[in-house]
Amino acid sequence: MNQRILTVAANTFVETIRQPIYGVMLIVTAILMVLNVSLAAFTLENDDKLLLEIGLSTLLLCGLFLAAFSATGVVSREIENKTVLTVISKPIGRPAFIVGKFLGLLGAMLMAFYVGLLIFVLAMRHGVLQNTSDPWDAPVLVFGVGSAMVAVLVGAWCNYFYGKHFATVSLTTVTILLTFSVLLVGKFDEKWNVIPFGSNYVGGQVLLASYLLMLTIGVITAVALACSARLAQLPTLLVCLLFLAVGFIADYAFGQFADNSLAANLAYHIVPNLGPFWVVDALLADSDVTAIPLRYLGLATAYAALLTTAAVSVAVVLFQRREIG
Repeated sequence: MNQRILTVAANTFVETIRQPIYGVMLIVTAILMVLNVSLAAFTLENDDKLLLEIGLSTLLLCGLFLAAFSATGVVSREIENKTVLTVISKPIGRPAFIVGKFLGLLGAMLMAFYVGLLIFVLAMRHGVLQNTSDPWDAPVLVFGVGSAMVAVLVGAWCNYFYGKHFATVSLTTVTILLTFSVLLVGKFDEKWNVIPFGSNYVGGQVLLASYLLMLTIGVITAVALACSARLAQLPTLLVCLLFLAVGFIADYAFGQFADNSLAANLAYHIVPNLGPFWVVDALLADSDVTAIPLRYLGLATAYAALLTTAAVSVAVVLFQRREIG
C-alpha cells in the first residue's frame, strides 16, 4: 500500500509542476517580490518593516492561489476527464489515491514555497532604497537575475536537444541556483566586499515566521484537495479564500466574545484558528525581546498537522462517495 501511495504521490508531483498555472504563479510571485522593494518605499516609517510584511503576505496569497488551482487540476479535472478510472480500476483504494494525491500536491507546494522564500530572502537582503542615489545591491542582482536566466537557458537547451520537459528542468535548475545564490550573497556586501557570512541577512526570526506560513500553506493545500473532490476550480478557490479569511479573524471575531456568548464560544472552539501562524505583527512590534520560542513552533506544528489530517480525512470521505464512472 505504501508503495502505491508513493507512486501516486510521485506522479502527482510531476503532474503538478508541469501544469502551466504552476509556472505562471511562480513567475508572478517573483515579479511581485521585485515590485515589493519599490512599493515599500512609500511609507514615512521603516520601509524594511513594510517590505517584510508585504513579502510574507505575497508568499501566503500566491501559495493559496497555487494550491487551489493545482488541487483542482490533479483531482477535479481527472474526474471530469475520466482519467481517474485508469487508477481506481487497479488494485489501489480510494483513500490511498487521495493520500497519494495530497502528498504529491504538498511536495509541489513546498517546492514553490521554497523558491518564493529564496526570492524573498534576496529581496529583503537588497532592501528598500531610501534615496535615489543609493546604490543597488550588486550581488543580489547578479546572482538572482543570473539564476533565472541560466535556468531558462538550461531548460530550453535540454528541451531542444534532449526532449526534456522545459518547466521541470527550469524549475529544478532555478531552485538549485537560487539556493547557492542566497548562500553566496551572504559573503558579500552591496559593493562586493567580503563580509562575515550572514551578517547582512534577514534574521532567524523571519525564517521562523516563514516556517509558520509554510504550515499554513500545507493546511490550505489539504482544504483545497477536499474541495476539489466535489467542487470545480472557482468554488474551490472561493472556499479556500473563505477558510483563510475566517481562520485569521477567528480570535477577533469569536475569541473576545467567548466568555460572554455561548454561540461565540462554540464558534471559537469549532472554527479553525489560523492566527497563531501569522506572527509578523509581533516581529514588527517595537520590542527588542520579541522572539518565537521553540515550544510555540512545536505546538503550531502539531496544530497544523491536526488541521491537515482533518482536511485530508474529509477529502477521503467526499471522494469515497463521489461518482466517477
